[in-house]
Amino acid sequence: MSIFRAYDVRGLFPQEITPEVVMRIGAAFVKYTGAKTVAVGRDMRPSGEVLFPMLCVGIMSAGAKVVDVGLVSTPLFYFSVINYDEHDAGIMITASHNPAEYNGLKFLRGDGSPIGGDSGLPEIEKMVGEMTDMDSVRLRNDSLKADVQTKEVMDDYMSSLFSKVAVDDISPLRVVVDAGNGMGGHVAPKIFEKLPTHMTPMYFELDGTFPNHEANPIKPENMEDLQDMVLSSHADVGFAYDGDADRVGMVDERGSIVSGDIITALLARALLQDHPGARILYDLRSSKSVGETIAKRGGESAITRVGHAFIKKQMREENALFAGEVSGHYYFQEFNYLDVSDYALLLLLRMISKDGRPLSEIVAEVVHYSHSGEINFDVKDKQAVIDRLIATYKDKAEKFSDMDGVLFDFGDWWFNVRPSNTEPILRLNLEAKDDAMMEEKKAEVVAIISS
Repeated sequence: MSIFRAYDVRGLFPQEITPEVVMRIGAAFVKYTGAKTVAVGRDMRPSGEVLFPMLCVGIMSAGAKVVDVGLVSTPLFYFSVINYDEHDAGIMITASHNPAEYNGLKFLRGDGSPIGGDSGLPEIEKMVGEMTDMDSVRLRNDSLKADVQTKEVMDDYMSSLFSKVAVDDISPLRVVVDAGNGMGGHVAPKIFEKLPTHMTPMYFELDGTFPNHEANPIKPENMEDLQDMVLSSHADVGFAYDGDADRVGMVDERGSIVSGDIITALLARALLQDHPGARILYDLRSSKSVGETIAKRGGESAITRVGHAFIKKQMREENALFAGEVSGHYYFQEFNYLDVSDYALLLLLRMISKDGRPLSEIVAEVVHYSHSGEINFDVKDKQAVIDRLIATYKDKAEKFSDMDGVLFDFGDWWFNVRPSNTEPILRLNLEAKDDAMMEEKKAEVVAIISS
């Protein structure tokens, strides 16, 4: 089934993500995990209200109890699963940053480990595919007498966040937050009401049709309103959440976007002050500045594949303190290796407060190269393109990796081309020692990909 992706279930509603399919997935999830109690949350998409009762039907028909944690961001959902002993697993109804016509499901075990393409999702897909229409009738009938419990988790989540970052460590900064009409508008007010900052909210109204812009901070066009507001309000920093608020982007006081890998470097630097020598991971699209910053601050580092399931697994295996992705996901050992955007935001506010300099000056200390940003290509034969790149560059490269797509490192420049795990495209990231070389090499590689 095409809705089963590398990390989750996602598709168009109601063409692909139907109440019937979601019901069957709920039943299969319980059978696969053996969960007795499942926490279920949802974001603000209107279709979530349609899918939620049928997901509950499937879960309860398989013999498990449902605890409704209500409208939640994905970090808040994660917290609701891992911090209460009675919750064996959880399902979140969300399509993250995808447009309004999409919805989907994210899955989590009670210990915080995800269920993805290499950790159970194919088995659940197989179970769903084997169900018949008669099974669906039985599922509905078997769940009729079951009750859905409810649980409020926001206060406990706030207590957890502020047990790790003291309010007194944050100055009365001028902050702009763009929630993009997503779940950040539900959580951010609770955070900032405790802080001495002066916060200007943007698009905090929960609206799953995303009337102002797509809630995806990795796309520069979605950051323009935030950039303008930071400049016009003379703010010290701006933040932008994605739809389910598990990612966060940042803009400095000059209105310039700070890329996700540079945010990783800044967070690593801050965390290493309290955890000297810790191991930190970053995805292979990241600037070399990240590894250099970690080494300069006395930490250990390693690169990872792209994708939360791979990163969380590697963090556990290597006992990593922290990991960051270019896409704006930031993972913390303190939160069971899960991506918690709100904690990243608080750490960044603390860093800016303690440093005292403008954010742009702090960023300038860790940016040493010219990066292309991520460039996407629609190609008919992805493997043919990758084979062509290998034939052209492998023998010339000082280092080569096929960990995730292909990565060629020539010393003063490098690039990675990888197939998307969620879309039918190839993604290029390239970095060089200066702007001139970056533009030259980008044109060269783009020509080969496009030929």
